[in-house]
Amino acid sequence: MKPDWDKLMKEFADDTQKLIADVDCTAEGSSLCETQGVRGYPTIKHGDPNALEDYQGGRTYKDMKKFAEGLTPKCSPFNMDLCDDDEKTKINEMKALGADKLKDNIKEEEKKIEEAEQTFKDSVDKLQKQYQDLSTAKDDAIKAVKDSGLGLMKSVVASMGAGKDKEEL
Repeated sequence: MKPDWDKLMKEFADDTQKLIADVDCTAEGSSLCETQGVRGYPTIKHGDPNALEDYQGGRTYKDMKKFAEGLTPKCSPFNMDLCDDDEKTKINEMKALGADKLKDNIKEEEKKIEEAEQTFKDSVDKLQKQYQDLSTAKDDAIKAVKDSGLGLMKSVVASMGAGKDKEEL
């Protein structure tokens, strides 16, 4: 994917509306990656730099180029002229709360995300344990059947059928 990404960055290098860039999350960019919730590599994000969203599209050059070409500026406090009346009202209501209250609200909402991620992780761990238990039980049951003489029964049937039509057995 890296060669395709480099090609995409080069193609959009002079675009004043779109920034296609990469960040090394293992070096100087680690704090940015942590702030943006990057947990795996490669991760592609898009949108408002203050509220980036995960890219869910294809990873080929063609897919990423098509997506990048479709990106347009969106309503935000920095682009109020792109907002409809409802969006403007919502932004103004948030501004009226003040920065400290908004920061508290952000922390509360991020805590909900962390809780949802932890619930997911815990559930996956339980499912993994259940899968392991079921797999072990299945393997034990199959072994018990085979140990009870299944193979010998098949051999005996095969020996009895030598030279006879198998449907007679």
